[in-house]
Amino acid sequence: MSELSINPGIEIRDSERELDRFRRRLATLGFFVLTLFGLLFLRFFYLQVIQHSHYSTLAEANRISVLPIAPHRGIIVDRNGVMLAHNYSAYTLEITPSKLQSLEETIDGLSGIIEITPRDRRRFRKLLEESKSFESLPIRTRLSDEEIARFAVHRYRFPGVEAKARLFRQYPQGEMFSHVVGHIGRINKREVEQLEDDGRLANYRGSDYIGKTGVEQSYEKFLHGTTGVEEVEVDSGGRAVRTLSRTPPVSGNNLVLNLDAKLQEVAYNAFGDRRGALVAIDPATGGILAFVSKPGFDPNLFVDGIDPQSWSELNGSPDKPLLNRASAGTYPPGSTFKPFMALAALFYGKRTPQQVISDPGYFMFGGHRFRDSRPVPLGMVDMYRSIVMSSDVYYYMLASELGIDPLAQFMALFGFGSRTGIDISGEAAGILPSTDWKWRRYKQKWYAGETISVGIGQGYNSYTPLQLASATATVANNGVMFRPHIVNHVEDIRTREKTLIESQPLRELAIKPEHFKVVRDAMAGVNKEGTGARVFANAPYTSAGKTGTAQVIAIKQGEKYVESRVAEEHRDHSLFIVYAPADKPTIALAVIAENAGFGARAAAPVARQVLDYYLLGKLPAVTGGKR
Repeated sequence: MSELSINPGIEIRDSERELDRFRRRLATLGFFVLTLFGLLFLRFFYLQVIQHSHYSTLAEANRISVLPIAPHRGIIVDRNGVMLAHNYSAYTLEITPSKLQSLEETIDGLSGIIEITPRDRRRFRKLLEESKSFESLPIRTRLSDEEIARFAVHRYRFPGVEAKARLFRQYPQGEMFSHVVGHIGRINKREVEQLEDDGRLANYRGSDYIGKTGVEQSYEKFLHGTTGVEEVEVDSGGRAVRTLSRTPPVSGNNLVLNLDAKLQEVAYNAFGDRRGALVAIDPATGGILAFVSKPGFDPNLFVDGIDPQSWSELNGSPDKPLLNRASAGTYPPGSTFKPFMALAALFYGKRTPQQVISDPGYFMFGGHRFRDSRPVPLGMVDMYRSIVMSSDVYYYMLASELGIDPLAQFMALFGFGSRTGIDISGEAAGILPSTDWKWRRYKQKWYAGETISVGIGQGYNSYTPLQLASATATVANNGVMFRPHIVNHVEDIRTREKTLIESQPLRELAIKPEHFKVVRDAMAGVNKEGTGARVFANAPYTSAGKTGTAQVIAIKQGEKYVESRVAEEHRDHSLFIVYAPADKPTIALAVIAENAGFGARAAAPVARQVLDYYLLGKLPAVTGGKR
């Protein structure tokens, strides 16, 4: 027997079978790898061939930055070319809050390089509350060359802070034109939504400002211009390398106003430190020659965003400088209402010019005694004398005979109680009382005794100086009423073509010329021999006017009004309406001096200074007066 033996623990390998298994595994792995490469190839083919155009565009977009270029805003000048609103270029220091780790630390660090006042911080905080965190907001404006140089040296320390060249709006005339020219301000959320609804939002890319009030707001579409576009090649860090193409912006159009800046200055200064308003109109066109509301405010405060302290001072001032008294302030017209009452009497046939009534100094109605403001009764009074000497009794009696509704219907013809349609927003409608008005307002019926006070411009009567001026211009123009407008024409910045803002006749009143003549002659008599005679003594021109005194608080029956015993804010308002020259009027105006007493004392002297300058070129030696 052989010594060779087989160990049963050792397995005899089948090499052929193992090799076959290995080959199958290798084939499977190879197929899997080929499949992956196939998928990669297909994806590569899809991206490089099928989607080539799409990704080429995206790559180009990453390489090219499209930047909007804000247009220059159009300038605003008066009729003689005096600058009222213009632009200038300066650097501003801007912060993008979303790029900062600590806003306070950044501002504190900047203040060590460039002066940042508490007012700057307050204004920035207000802007931050109204804006989005990714927006660039100014912390300092109008930087000097030295400040720009200091910041450039330390710029690396302040990521998210940039010095940018910006256009700034400036109002060189300050508060004198604040209510009529208005001002611009940063665009807010509501305005963005409105621009989007109007389809104009794309044109405001790159623009931070929009007209807020006055002409700046109402003529925004003319002043803003068209935004340009610049394509810039940028590197991986987002820095501009070179400009590829540029579509320049189109500057906004210029506005030329009907206003006379010097006339405005004379009128503004004539009020002294009194509160009040004045509106002067060209009767033949409706063009506004002067539009004063005093006190005003500095519109430059609003351009960069007004700080909370300044806003609080303006908003909380008892003098209400933010109120546009000329078109939004409403007042009883007082005796300036009487010429229109006389026209109503002639229109309805309730009086003839020669008809005489007795003025005993009071009028009795329903057991109530309505007193005349004059200390001495006038006696026998016809229509001419009722206006010249300002008889209250004549118009108490006339109002009672007319009745409130016929009176309201007639006064509506002159625009009382409705907006004139002037080309700035915020105009008040005023109150023209009637039975329907009182029921809608108070759910109460009208009492006949309430009509009496309406006849002398008191009671519920409440109108704007603009309405009074427009109505006076209509009398001066023999019943032809024009829509008041501030802008004379729009000038195209490129072609210099002028687009005239056409005078728009609103209506021609169906009042007989002879009736207008009666009232016009009486108004001329006011400044010759009546309540305005002293103020217009020795005037080298003829004028026609009417003084007015409007109560601020009611005086109880039996009591006597003593001005010195009444708080200043409760004293009567002083009013005056006038046009000149009396035979061929070229200017009509209305004046109110708040709490200044009798019309001939305060309002009429303001009107005299304005007419002296407008008709004669004469500047007053001393202007204004004290309250």
